[in-house]
Amino acid sequence: MDNVLSTSIKLRMTAYSALFTALIIIGGYISIPIPISPIPIVLADFFVMMAGLFMGYKWGAGSVMLYVFLGFVGLPIFAGGKAGLSVIVGPTGGFVLGYLLMAFIIGFISTRGKASFVKNLAALIIGNISLYTVGILGLKISMDLSIGKAIAVGLFPFIIGIVIKVSALLLLAQILLPQFKQKILYIKNNTY
Repeated sequence: MDNVLSTSIKLRMTAYSALFTALIIIGGYISIPIPISPIPIVLADFFVMMAGLFMGYKWGAGSVMLYVFLGFVGLPIFAGGKAGLSVIVGPTGGFVLGYLLMAFIIGFISTRGKASFVKNLAALIIGNISLYTVGILGLKISMDLSIGKAIAVGLFPFIIGIVIKVSALLLLAQILLPQFKQKILYIKNNTY
């Protein structure tokens, strides 16, 4: 019976993981170029945060890993419909790779111990710090910018958006996360 339950949970998690990958892809297509930065405003990071928060570190990062893999092999799913190695080594590459770390960190922190608003907030803040650290370093290296210039074009234009996305996700998590966890039969030590 336990094996059937475990298989059922894994099947559900795989389906949800694929759904989050699709949401991240859709979020990447919602791309708004801004004149002061080579990095566009996207909703992909919102869905990456959501994947980590809702799916935990293994399945959330797995969703992002599939997204990165599909874009790397040539499917035009990165911001603005771009794809391939040129994106990974270009100005946005650090952000694309940073999504993996972001989902992992958010999932890891949010699934430890008892669920709480404060823990989710901390997970989202630390996850964003990790994303922007990797993204800014990638931007600095790919465009040969000073660290100050990379921060100016890779972080400052996005601070308001980060606050809005984190706030919206915290609200959604308060409403939907308990139901989501119950629906997938969240069993702390057996699922993650």
